[in-house]
Amino acid sequence: MIDTTLPLTDIHRHLDGNIRPQTILELGRQYNISLPAQSLETLIPHVQVIANEPDLVSFLTKLDWGVKVLASLDACRRVAFENIEDAARNGLHYVELRFSPGYMAMAHQLPVAGVVEAVIDGVREGCRTFGVQAKLIGIMSRTFGEAACQQELEAFLAHRDQITALDLAGDELGFPGSLFLSHFNRARDAGWHITVHAGEAAGPESIWQAIRELGAERIGHGVKAIEDRALMDFLAEQQIGIESCLTSNIQTSTVADLAAHPLKTFLEHGIRASINTDDPGVQGVDIIHEYTVAAPAAGLSREQIRQAQINGLEMAFLSAEEKRALREKVAAKQQKWMVLIAPSPFHARHKVARCLADSMPSSINSITWIA
Repeated sequence: MIDTTLPLTDIHRHLDGNIRPQTILELGRQYNISLPAQSLETLIPHVQVIANEPDLVSFLTKLDWGVKVLASLDACRRVAFENIEDAARNGLHYVELRFSPGYMAMAHQLPVAGVVEAVIDGVREGCRTFGVQAKLIGIMSRTFGEAACQQELEAFLAHRDQITALDLAGDELGFPGSLFLSHFNRARDAGWHITVHAGEAAGPESIWQAIRELGAERIGHGVKAIEDRALMDFLAEQQIGIESCLTSNIQTSTVADLAAHPLKTFLEHGIRASINTDDPGVQGVDIIHEYTVAAPAAGLSREQIRQAQINGLEMAFLSAEEKRALREKVAAKQQKWMVLIAPSPFHARHKVARCLADSMPSSINSITWIA
C-alpha cells in the first residue's frame, strides 16, 4: 500500500548493511579473500538473517562479511554505487544512506578519509546514472570506542559539505551516548543535522540522552519510547521523528513480533514516525516489503501507512524548497501517467497501464497502488 502520488523515501538505510551477496562473492574472488561459502546459495545464510537473532550485537555480525571484502577504495566506491542502483530498483525517490567508514576500512586497513571520499564518489555517480536523490549520513561506530569515533568524525569533517548529518550506532548498551558529547558538539558546529540510534537495545533513558545531550532531531529505531508516556508526549510535541525499521526490530529480537511493534501506537500518539529498511542486504527485504507486508502485519491501517510515507519526507534532512521540488516532481510524473491513460477506452487504458508497470523496476510491479 504505497501512495504513488507521494515521494517514496528511505531515511534509515545503512550503506554498509546493503552489500549484495553476489557482490560479496565477486569481491571475495577478485581479492582472493576466503569466504565461508563459494556459491551464492550457500553464502546467503552467512550474510543474511535466516532466523531472528537473539540480540542486536548478534545481528550486527551478519554485516561483517560484507565489509571484509572491501579490500580497496574501488570496492567501497562500487558498493556505494550499487546502493543507489538498488534504491532506484525499489522505486525510491529519495534515500539517506548512512555509513561507518571506520567499520568499512577496518578489515584491510584502508584510509578512513579515503573510504568517505570513495563513498561520496560512488553515490554521486549512482545518482547521476539512476536519477535517485540521495544524501549521506556519517556514522560513528560507538562499538570501537571514543578514539575510533574521533577518527571517523575527522574524516567526515574533511568532506563536511557532502555529509548531511551525524549518527551514532553500534553497541548501545556498552557505549552510551554520554561518551560522545564532544563529538556531537563539533557536528553541530559544522552545521550538520543529528540522528542517533537509541531505544533499540537500551531503554527510554537512552532516547532522552540522545535528545538532551547529543541534540538528536531524529531517533533511529526508538522502540523503547513506548515505555515512557512523557517521552512519547515530548516526541510528538517537539516533532522529533522516529525512524522505524519494522522487520529489523523483529530480526534483532528488539520486538517479539510485528503485531507487538509500537509504530502504530506512535502514529496514533501523533509522533512523526516513518517506515524504513535499516540493513536491507542483510535482512533480505526491501522498502516495498516494509510497506506492503510488514506494516499491515504491524496493524497499520491504509491511512496510517500513508501518514508514515508522508512523514518520511517531512522528517528528511532536506530544506523546505527541496521537499517542495520533490513533491512536485513526483506529482508531475503521476499526472503524466494519468494523462496518458485517461483519454483511452478501458481496454486501451489497461494496455497503457500495463506498459507503464512493465517499465517500472521489477520489485514494484506487485505493489498495491493507491492512485
